[in-house]
Amino acid sequence: MSLKTNRNQLVMTAVQGAVAPAHQWAPFEVGSAGEIIAWPSTGGITYNVKVGDSVFGWAGEHIEPGVSATFTHKNRKCEAGFQFLSCCGNEVRVISGAAKGDSGRVLGHHGGVEHLMLQFSDETLDKLTCDDKFLVKGFGQGLSLTDHPDVYIYNLDPDVLEAWGLSERKDGVIEVPVHVIVPGHAMGSGIGALSVTTGDYDILCHDEETVKEYSLDKLRFGDFVAVLDHDNRYGRTYRKGAVTIGVVIHSDSPLAGHGPGMMTLMSACDGKLAPVLRDDANVGVILETGRYVA
Repeated sequence: MSLKTNRNQLVMTAVQGAVAPAHQWAPFEVGSAGEIIAWPSTGGITYNVKVGDSVFGWAGEHIEPGVSATFTHKNRKCEAGFQFLSCCGNEVRVISGAAKGDSGRVLGHHGGVEHLMLQFSDETLDKLTCDDKFLVKGFGQGLSLTDHPDVYIYNLDPDVLEAWGLSERKDGVIEVPVHVIVPGHAMGSGIGALSVTTGDYDILCHDEETVKEYSLDKLRFGDFVAVLDHDNRYGRTYRKGAVTIGVVIHSDSPLAGHGPGMMTLMSACDGKLAPVLRDDANVGVILETGRYVA
């Protein structure tokens, strides 16, 4: 792309984590329509849910595709550095067990449970155990467009940005390929968070009319999506004219206030970012992972 970045000034830092245990939140949970469920949820090694799959239709909620990783299982307050330095698209390497030396990619991070989602080939997944450890080459925080200081970028590997297909119009507006455009009123859990460099926030899909009107039923793991009238420059808040771009990192949920999770990648105000719908706007296409393996 022709947009200039500061990638030569970015710092690459190693961070290490391990497989996060699969978690049961309660014997039963209650959905927003009063339904009672006992489903799989966060954590573990998930074999059959992949980047490129729909976030809907699973007998599970808040499902994290691939490997869920944490820095420590005992103290989540230590997770900030592991999540903060690990950016979408970063290289990750297995450093233990039968899969030692195999490589994969970071999808994104999930708030609350403080998990990092890692994507590997099926061959690597079959060799992993819940005792394995991973080394991430954290690279991307501090990334910026040198000629557009009013565009804020977080959690994004520069290689992904360069391959994404962004383009600058003559009026200075930057067009960003996305698969779905989400209205601001359809955002839920995570609004008000002070930091956008860890965690995520959820797209609400409980209202059938909204889902149909905005084609939210098309959401897939790894999709680039735009949220209208949301400002994520200094935390997550509502602001008319702002646009935030993110990547989908976990599945839908029937729980009130929850839905498919989106990690922030980019945000700007005053119409600086213009989302452009494209069916192939998914990070899996760029990384050749999940359902997009070459």
